[in-house]
Amino acid sequence: MDFLAAFIFLVLVSPISLSESGSIGVNYGRISDELPSAVKVVQLLKSQGIDRVKIFDADPAVLKALSGSGIRVTVDLPNEILFSAAKRASFAATWVKRNVAAYHPSTQIESIAVGNEVFVDTHNTTSFLIPAMRNIHKALVSYNLHSAIKISSPLALSALQNSYPSSSGSFRPELVDLVIKPMLDFLRESGSRLMINVYPFFAYEGNSDVIPLDYALLRENPGMVDSGNGLRYFNLFDAQIDAVFAAMSALKYDDIEIVVTETGWPSKGDENEVGATLANAASYNGNLIRRILTGGGTPLRPKADLTVYLFALFNENKKTGPTSERNYGLFFPDEKKVYDIPFTTEGLKHYRDGGHPPTTGDQHVKPPKSSGGVSKSLTGSSWCVANGDAGKERLQGGLDYACGEGGADCRSIQPGATCYSPDTLEAHASFAFNSYYQKKGRLAGSCYFGGAAYVVSQPPKYGRCEFPTGY
Repeated sequence: MDFLAAFIFLVLVSPISLSESGSIGVNYGRISDELPSAVKVVQLLKSQGIDRVKIFDADPAVLKALSGSGIRVTVDLPNEILFSAAKRASFAATWVKRNVAAYHPSTQIESIAVGNEVFVDTHNTTSFLIPAMRNIHKALVSYNLHSAIKISSPLALSALQNSYPSSSGSFRPELVDLVIKPMLDFLRESGSRLMINVYPFFAYEGNSDVIPLDYALLRENPGMVDSGNGLRYFNLFDAQIDAVFAAMSALKYDDIEIVVTETGWPSKGDENEVGATLANAASYNGNLIRRILTGGGTPLRPKADLTVYLFALFNENKKTGPTSERNYGLFFPDEKKVYDIPFTTEGLKHYRDGGHPPTTGDQHVKPPKSSGGVSKSLTGSSWCVANGDAGKERLQGGLDYACGEGGADCRSIQPGATCYSPDTLEAHASFAFNSYYQKKGRLAGSCYFGGAAYVVSQPPKYGRCEFPTGY
């Protein structure tokens, strides 16, 4: 075999591609009483060519069903047990033994998400995150699994202080030394990627007057130039990802890669949930799949091929909150597609977005107004909750003001009313603070109460009480 023939042969048989594309996975949530068995779900995943799945726990039935399937799995250590995993290395070791080592490698667990959107968790679990991650890592080392299985923790975009333009991306100052830098140090040491949850839907919902729909749905459009670095963006997804890359770069962590652990678009919503339609959901997810599987990174990181997990596999009828929360699914519980989009490169050959043609004219996106320290461009809907560490005096003072001269609607937290339970100062103050915040139109400074409150981007959970997003 001459040199040229040998070179061609090596190129043809080499498993390493010079231009690799990204990867698509799905989030398999199970807050529903209508879903098929885990065995049937695995069959569904394989029939659609989906080879990555993320679950929000480490359910034995699911992990057993995935055994031998060839599907790579991300399991989750829930926020509720972060405290135990952080405080007791023995607890973390037992958790890894029962939920990871007992199934791997037959079940191809490739990563562990320690907590989920911890910074917006109303139970203030942030301080437990890094110790929990390190204890889980020590347990993996003891089983010699630390090279095969990586650890990270999904962040909500509200961890950013600034996101527009992308070049100005920065983390919230109060989180940087407390947890962001220690987490990025850990990810660097362990060779892991930063997990991030990205929802252009929230940004569009809250700013539909300034964000073009085609830009949000990854349709053809003229694009928008970042005034800070001169780069042109053709979709909001890339812009949000690059805001995170810019935030890491500002802290000198240019070497950390990103995996998008959640993104999606609801196919149905309440009247005030702008853009939550079947056609928009099909366009967003279909165009995103094409964007990821055809390769290429972001304008800021052109070589950063991404792994992206769509949210979610099924519509989940038992989720609380607005209608959209129950309608992110790609499939109905009977395994029929909510809308017809492909999940593989082969399927993309016949895919065409059925949405509207590209718009023309002025496509400049104005910076959205600030909203209590959390940009509406990041969250769309946002809520104001009590800071449990502020102390009883501040919480009570804020509660009294909100329900008094502040004009908050506090009828729901009176004895016998819908949000009286749980009967705690933190829960009642959260409801009152949020009522005040929403009545003020989520203006900057309206969620402060002397440091007793802060903004979150996920619906607060106190018993069965549902917090409003507007009055």
